[in-house]
Amino acid sequence: MQFDALTVVTLIRPDDAPELTDAEEDELQDAHMRFTAEQHEAGEILAAGPLIEREDPRVIGYSIYAKDPDAARTIAEQDPAVRAGRLTFTTQVWMVPAETIAFSPSRFPRSMREAASD
Repeated sequence: MQFDALTVVTLIRPDDAPELTDAEEDELQDAHMRFTAEQHEAGEILAAGPLIEREDPRVIGYSIYAKDPDAARTIAEQDPAVRAGRLTFTTQVWMVPAETIAFSPSRFPRSMREAASD
């Protein structure tokens, strides 16, 4: 059987994340969402999203890359929320039967406002 190796990036809020005003946090979240949408449109990220119910409140969400871990790290390091120190991440290789997960062009929201709209 053939397998695909995907990289799962786990987004984590570090204990020493900088404090932001509500306006700064909203602006940074929109920049993070724009970045994620652009990476999806470029075919770098297959899927991404926040976790709603989580045992560890520091674990924020996941992104799945069709890239090796080094390439995924290079991209994830450019996320504005990572660059600002508001998020950090880990990477793991996830083995799935070949062609289980495929890129499907769809529109990711580019802001909280867009995500909240119908």
